[in-house]
Amino acid sequence: MQKLAEVCIRRPVFATMLIMMLVVLGLDSYRKLGVDFFPKIDFPFVSVTTVLPGASPEEVESQVSKKIEEAVNTVSGIDELSSISSEGVSVVMISFMLDKDADIAAQEVRDKVSAILGELPDDADPPIVDKISTDASPVLSIVVSSPRDPREITKIVDDRIKQNIESVTGVGQVRWVGDRTRQIQVWLDIEKANAYNLTVDQIRAALASQNVEVPGGRVDQQNRELTVRTLGRMERPEDFARIIVANRNGAPVRVSDIATVEDGAEEPRSIALLNGKPAVVLEVRKQSGTNSLVVIEGVKQRVDELKASLPADFTITYANDTSDFINASFHAVQEHLILGAILAALVVFLFIRNVRATLIAAVAIPTSIIATYTLIYAMGFTLNQITMLALTLVVGVVIDDAIVVLENIFRYMEEKNLSPWDAAVQGTRDIGLAVMATTFSLVIIFLPVALMEGIVGRFM
Repeated sequence: MQKLAEVCIRRPVFATMLIMMLVVLGLDSYRKLGVDFFPKIDFPFVSVTTVLPGASPEEVESQVSKKIEEAVNTVSGIDELSSISSEGVSVVMISFMLDKDADIAAQEVRDKVSAILGELPDDADPPIVDKISTDASPVLSIVVSSPRDPREITKIVDDRIKQNIESVTGVGQVRWVGDRTRQIQVWLDIEKANAYNLTVDQIRAALASQNVEVPGGRVDQQNRELTVRTLGRMERPEDFARIIVANRNGAPVRVSDIATVEDGAEEPRSIALLNGKPAVVLEVRKQSGTNSLVVIEGVKQRVDELKASLPADFTITYANDTSDFINASFHAVQEHLILGAILAALVVFLFIRNVRATLIAAVAIPTSIIATYTLIYAMGFTLNQITMLALTLVVGVVIDDAIVVLENIFRYMEEKNLSPWDAAVQGTRDIGLAVMATTFSLVIIFLPVALMEGIVGRFM
């Protein structure tokens, strides 16, 4: 490092071009950096969620949770394994050691769960294996309300808004809250079903077997090849009423004889209200590592373009808009960073009382910070509360080193009457090792802060 300083002093053009290169790379990296509130942290924590409709907690425990626990227990690096079995839902939680890669852990758990799918009950939904991610929380919620039927609102929002904003750059996922999807409901009359000696399983099997499209292979006709399909899907709700579920005394028993068919909506599992009125919500989640502010701005711009295609009685508002909070926090830290640099330069001028030294310190601070953006981008970090706080702290380190070196150079100029050129070379060589030792000691002191990710993950 001392040799580099000497070369830069003797080759000012080389030093200027080197600094300009770092500044240009830093400015280019700054444009590409993501902006978020907190850094992305992948905890080595995986959950397996399985739904078994209508099952009691005891049945969920014995038929689902226990089997999944036995399967994933063979994965290496497990720190803690636990499960929660409630009515119809099993959640198995696996916490791994901190040195375990979260992606590898999730894949190993997924492989173990896939191997026992045949042992789970036939009525169980496929298990969902997921890992905890700080990017999982929504960055923006779009609330759509209207006096219309919730099912109609859901259909219009799905066709005209949801499918459009999913293609916005940076959007990872869009989830529903309070939606009411269309569902053909068959309301069974138990007394009539008992009169025909029919069980629920028989009726359900008949509905499933007769509402299906079956591929029939291919048919060769000389120079032509045709694809054969059996079209058995019901196109209208009243078609379900004509399905034959059994034969009794030579007469067919149809769905209309034992049940009522209704073109309705699925059972609500979530609810959304806007000023006390029913609404639907689209929760927008961004892709990992993308700029939250850019994603939110892109989604809002797309929604503004789509408003013209919506009915006049539709109202769109935004909730949980994290861009306001991120902007306020980011600009506050940015303001502190700029004020800290200005005050540091003023302190140098106050004590050294030299315009040239003050100018050197004032230039060293922004160039050092801008050059740091290159490393931040190369290491995959974002501009967030932690990285901006680190830059604010580094301003003090940069100005400390600058003051020490400048003071020693002035000492050689005043006490030994050396020229500025020789004083710069000798002063830097004399104190360079001490400045490096001071800087490295500060790095070691702040090193535990870099390990806070692991400490937080340990107690999550």
